Amino acid sequence: MRGPARMRLNGGMNAFITAAGAYLPGDPVGNDEIAARLGGVDERGDRLRRRILAANGIAKRHYALDERGRTTELNEELAAAALRSMLDDRGLDPADLDMLATATTQGDLLVPGFASMVHGRIGGGPMQLLSAAGVCASSLAALDAAVAKVRLGDRERAAVVGSELASRWLRASRFNGANDTDAHFLRWMLSDGAGSVLVEARPRPDRPSLRVDWVRTVSLAHEHGVCMRAGTDGSSPAAGRTWQDMGSAAAAEQAGMMLLRQDTSALGALAEAGLKEFASLAQRGLIDLKRLDHVLCHYSTNAFRDLVFDQLASTGAQIDTGRWFSNLETRGNTGAASIFIALEECWRTGRFEPGQTVLLAVPESGRFTFGFAHLTCVAPEAAQSVSVQVPERAAVPAHEPVPTSDGNVFARLDAVWEDFERRLGHVPVMRRLADGESTLDDYLRLLFNLRQQVADGARWISRAASNFSVDLFDLRSAAIGHAGEEHRDFMMIERDYAACGGSIEAIRAGRKNIGSEALSAYMFHTASQPDPIGLLGAMFVIEGLGTGKASEWAAQFKEQLGLRDDQVSFLAYHGDADDDHFAKLQAILASPRIDAAAADAIVSTAKVVARLYALQLEELDNV
Repeated sequence: MRGPARMRLNGGMNAFITAAGAYLPGDPVGNDEIAARLGGVDERGDRLRRRILAANGIAKRHYALDERGRTTELNEELAAAALRSMLDDRGLDPADLDMLATATTQGDLLVPGFASMVHGRIGGGPMQLLSAAGVCASSLAALDAAVAKVRLGDRERAAVVGSELASRWLRASRFNGANDTDAHFLRWMLSDGAGSVLVEARPRPDRPSLRVDWVRTVSLAHEHGVCMRAGTDGSSPAAGRTWQDMGSAAAAEQAGMMLLRQDTSALGALAEAGLKEFASLAQRGLIDLKRLDHVLCHYSTNAFRDLVFDQLASTGAQIDTGRWFSNLETRGNTGAASIFIALEECWRTGRFEPGQTVLLAVPESGRFTFGFAHLTCVAPEAAQSVSVQVPERAAVPAHEPVPTSDGNVFARLDAVWEDFERRLGHVPVMRRLADGESTLDDYLRLLFNLRQQVADGARWISRAASNFSVDLFDLRSAAIGHAGEEHRDFMMIERDYAACGGSIEAIRAGRKNIGSEALSAYMFHTASQPDPIGLLGAMFVIEGLGTGKASEWAAQFKEQLGLRDDQVSFLAYHGDADDDHFAKLQAILASPRIDAAAADAIVSTAKVVARLYALQLEELDNV
């Protein structure tokens, strides 16, 4: 069986953005034309319009409205047009999709979901649907779901589309004389459009693709009130005071509940909270600002962008604004569609080159949600793959990995993993587990021996951090963060051991077996060298076990031994957490810093660690 760690490196359990599309309805509308298109602007409203437009920096936008203010296209039609543009870019039809994830602030209908309507519009065959609701960051939530399903192997091609038809909320008939600044702020800010991307398990063969290293979304609604809202007359909805409680939609409209409002006084706090989330990702080693080649940040106004730049500069961060891309000025603020519309323009104009990294960042003011995605541009699949010809009767020893003829560190590590998996298959305790014949004694001995080695883990990671020079400062930071995450892992093993009837005193007094002693000694020796970049090979093996084996082992032990969740928590936890760690490792291995010398050190270390880890497990039956 191909483990997820190995498959991810080959692309089988990875996820790539392989196409992008966008659709903007009608001709561009300039600032002097907005009032005529939306209507209902008095002298005070015009002053607000000029002030808001001067701050947001938008010069052109698109509306699905004609000159008389009538809707020309449905939101689902905008989404369908963006999807067709994306499919044309890839040379595919809707029937080639097996998942559709949509994002929008408000679909055309209250029921059914937006994804159902878009699917009906584009056609194709049966597929999984997801309607992500929210505001701007819902697009990255939809992307996250599509990437997860492709990585799991459940779906081969997942389309993601963000679409907005905000202009229906902005027409004069909605306002009924309302002059509050919070409502007018968004009236001169929002516009219509749709953007789409395709997520596949392999890079496309004819042009570069974008590997999705990770996607993160986080809500801070527990700390903040409602900022951007519609459907209530206050900042927070109360029982009996939402639009659905007003007796009729007309009554809700008359009460001003259907206006789209933004608490502009909260935008400073939004920027501050977003920067904290950005800093948190950097501290965890997921972002290295100095090594980012492109940053696509969605923001509603240039004033927000300038605030972010100023606050980043105040922290001492070196900012090359040439790496930041936004088409806000020419495409407008299209909410959930904005980040994909920006990505599509970069994609279409060839902005990304193989080896470069891309960060997508989307702050959402609804109730403070933030979305981030890290991408790496990779060469076409045909240029990446190297066929390894082994003579039909060539004698390749079972314990030796098949050599690879290229210098690609991923291909070489893949061979290490294949050999490691083969060795694990011959380890007695692992063979019994695979055959459904494991015993409680097997599991207890596994925990007992793992505890002794895991207790050393954070120590050698910390030692490695102290030996990275300033030139590899980001690796030092990542190592420190990783040590902090794992320094209590052995306690989780102790709890599982005790929950299964083992003695805490016995496991704490235990000694390493021969394999564990050899592995620990090697790790401390390697970590003590200057700039021990070879330890990335050790992390490849260890984190690969977590992401590729731990969940499977936890499920098998539970089923075969009738164990509870609290008795397999260590394996189950690492089955989830190590996906994140492995994504960080992938991003580092794909970076330009991994030259030929570094690749040799990484692969050599991975080979040694794989053999010693297998020896550690073999020794479980030699006590």
